[in-house]
Order: sequence, then C-alpha cells, then structure tokens
Amino acid sequence: MLFSLKSFSQEKLSIDLLPGEKIWSGVIKDGEKMPYQPGYKYDLYANNRENQLQPLLLGNKGLWVWSEEPYAFEIRQDKIIITNAKGAIKYGHVGNSLADARKYVSAHFFPASGKMPGELLFSKPQYNTWIELTYHQNQADVLKYAHGIVDNGLPPGVIMIDDTWQEDYGVWRFHPGRFPDPKSMISELHKMGFKVMVWICPFVSADQAMTVQSLMKDKALLMQQTANKPTWEKTTDPAIIKWWNGYSASLDFTNPAAVKWFNAELDRIVKDYDIDGFKFDAGDMNLYPADAVSMKPATPNQLCELYAQFGLRFPLNEYRACWKMAGQPLGQRLHDKDHTWLQLQQLMPQMITEGLAGYTFSCPDMVGGGNWVSFQDPKTFNQDIVVRSAQIHALMPMMQFSVAPWRILDAAHLAAVKRAVAIREKFTPRILELARRSAKTGDPIISSLEYYFPNQGFETVNNEFMLGENILVAPVDNESISRSIVLPKGKWTSDDGKTYAGGKTYTIEVPLDRLPYFMLGK
Repeated sequence: MLFSLKSFSQEKLSIDLLPGEKIWSGVIKDGEKMPYQPGYKYDLYANNRENQLQPLLLGNKGLWVWSEEPYAFEIRQDKIIITNAKGAIKYGHVGNSLADARKYVSAHFFPASGKMPGELLFSKPQYNTWIELTYHQNQADVLKYAHGIVDNGLPPGVIMIDDTWQEDYGVWRFHPGRFPDPKSMISELHKMGFKVMVWICPFVSADQAMTVQSLMKDKALLMQQTANKPTWEKTTDPAIIKWWNGYSASLDFTNPAAVKWFNAELDRIVKDYDIDGFKFDAGDMNLYPADAVSMKPATPNQLCELYAQFGLRFPLNEYRACWKMAGQPLGQRLHDKDHTWLQLQQLMPQMITEGLAGYTFSCPDMVGGGNWVSFQDPKTFNQDIVVRSAQIHALMPMMQFSVAPWRILDAAHLAAVKRAVAIREKFTPRILELARRSAKTGDPIISSLEYYFPNQGFETVNNEFMLGENILVAPVDNESISRSIVLPKGKWTSDDGKTYAGGKTYTIEVPLDRLPYFMLGK
C-alpha cells in the first residue's frame, strides 16, 4: 500500500497525477462533471453555488487533498494546480482506490461523530409545503396539505412549514393573520403522525427597525458596514445584505452574544409552539459581501460553517448550504432543481458526490423538482418526470415530497409514485442500518460503482448507484422505457427475480412503474 503525506502553504502547488488517475471533489453542485475532464477549474472561496462544499479532492488511484481553508484548483491532463490557498494544503496517496483515499480523509479530517439526524428523516418520506404554498403559508392550507398526504395513502413523516410562516425575518412568531391558532394546528399534525419543522434563516428584515436597533444596541449582534469601523462598544449601522428575498441585516455568529440570541429564539419557538426541528435555509457563503464586517475576522466559508453548527442541537434539521461539516448529524439537501429531465439527471451524480464528500445524511431535493416557478402553469407538468424523480428518491438516504402528487398526477402516475414509496418501505430497515453505520464509520450510504468495484472501468458511470455494498440501483432518468445497465462481476438478482451474470452490460425494459435494482449474491 502506497502512502505519503505532504503539507504545502506557498502561493502555487502542482500535484502530479498517477497514470490514469481521475479526480473527484467536494463541489456538490458539479457532481455530474466528475470525474473531471482537464480544464475544469473551481475556487472554493465564498463560492458554494447554493449547495454544500468540502475542501477535498480525491483520486481513484488513492490521491487525497485536504485543507482547513478554501483554495482554488485546476485539473490538467497529468496534474492538479492549487492556487489562492487560504491555509496549509495537505495531500498524499494512500492505497490505490477512491475508497482508500475517502476512508483516509474521513478518519483524519472529518471523523464520524457517532450521531445521526433524527431517524424519521430516513424512515418515512418528508413533506415540504413550499411548492404548494410558496410565499402564502397559512394554517388552513398546511392542514389541507397534511390531510391530503394521509387521505391519498402516503405515510406521515416530517412536515416542513416553509418561509412566511413567521411575522418577518428575525421576528420568529407565527403570523397571527395567516396562523390564527398555530398550537392547535401543530397539535393536530402531531395527532396525525407528523413531526413538524419550520423554516428559518440568519437574517433580520431591514423593515424591522425596532428589532434591528435592539440587536445593534451595546455589543452589536449584526454584521456591520466596513465604513463604520466598528468598535463593538456602541451602536453602529448594520450591513445590508442582498439575498433572494430582498435586503436584510445578517446575524454575526462570530459574536457569542448573537449565537446566544439565536439559540434563545430557536428554544423559544420550540417551547411556544411544540416545534420538533428546523429547516435552516440561507447562510450561503456568497451572501456575505466584502463590505460586511464581523466581530471576529472570518471568511465567508467560516460564517457559513458557524450557521451550520446550530443544527447540531436539533435531531430534525435540514441544510442546503454548508462548509466543512461532513461527519456531523446534519441533514443535507441538494439545491432546488427545475422540473426538467436535464436537472433530474443531475440527482444521482450529485448525491453520489454528497456521500463521497462526507455529507452522507443527504436528500436529493424534492420529488419532481424544488423550483416553485416550474409548477405555476399546470400545462407544463410532465407527470413522467414526477414518477421517475420519486423512483430516484426511493432508495436514497432521504426522500422528500413538496408538490402534491395527488393534485397533479392521474391515477396511473400516482400509483407509480406510491409503488416507489412502497419499495422504499421495503428497504427502510437497510437504509436505517446504513445510516447508523455511517454515523459510526463515516462510510457513505450511497456511492458510485467505482467506490466498491475499483479499477473495473466504472469511473464515469453516474446514472447507477450502490446502496451499501451489495444493492445496485438503476433508475430511469430520461423519457425512455428501457435502459442500459452495467453490472460489476458477481451474480446479481434483479427486482423482477431474474438472475444476471456480472461483468457485462444489459439492456432492460423499464415501464413507468418499475424501479430496477439488483442484489449481489454472496
């Protein structure tokens, strides 16, 4: 076994690749581009592109690269070029496979915590009110959505009430006009078998003058404008940050007083309303502009990481943006996808990348897509996309609905979605077993074929995935009702009971209600 370790902290670093070595990274949103072609470039500094980042490079011949701080990298034909490093770069070779390199970095740089998020996030589908209600969250329609889930034969699980349940950003109380009796609503949801999470963000609306003034009094709890040269001893003007919902002030989590305030707000929400957890949105590193100053020096990446740490207090949590929190009991979700075949095809490679980067407790966005604009015109729905999306979700670590399938699907398509949920229920014990194992070992729950079957030519196969080490899942991610599958060496038994000899490629028929999977014989 080849092993080497080097450390680098200069301006530019060139790392030679072994013959035939291909490279993966912790850039989740570019999962479909891995392994990289020569010419790929990325700068990890303040550039998460709406999803998780991990300062990690891995090769299928055992190469690993790690830094505690962001850096830029470029893939060339026979080397990796590292520039703009904000901290020391460590790298080396261990073993001779992608799995060897991944196991090494996990053990040394983001070891498993021994904990996992709440089991309900894995054992039942999740339901998010976003697509159905968007910016019109209200008590009557939340309950209507929940009853629709149960009435249409889907199992209750976690339900997430999304943005605009609150009075305003930073004023974390149920809006009295839209939610006249939130405690009775949550009590009803609990009686139906749901756990309830609510959406939250680290911002304070600029319109909330009294809240802003209160948070800036004495030691400021908000990010400040550069021009003010803050002294942290008197009130100064907050930096106003642009994000997708307008302009807001942002809490400064380098300030212990801001951390204390936000934790107190979270605890109050739980106490006042009997809430079970939180969807922690925003916190993206690119939302911290250069003219915003924190109490203690911090990069945008570090500010993103500080926000992610709040989720550790709540077993039911969700993040979409994250930095360097792999191995921790946080639920991670892919960024909002459009309702298109092209973006559906990104789910498997990006989810494979989540597991490879150490974000093993992950969810592939929402069934059918999470971009609400895609669902505004009923004429643009493609029912097949919803079904195939549900099938991709079914054997992932987590499965999340948002658009109500009973509203937009005919009977045949709804039956196909419910069949995918039933397949998940069949495999739920195995998914939970793998999640518990991941909490102890850091091993991915799902992975590429290359991970478990190295050096057999599977480097570029990213439309199949392994659930654990012996279940191969091959959903359809396009308009076809057949697909080509490649099986590693061994004896495989498919979902329809047929036996296949591995080491070959097959074409199989996949009608709309079929999710192909293959069990490896002993």
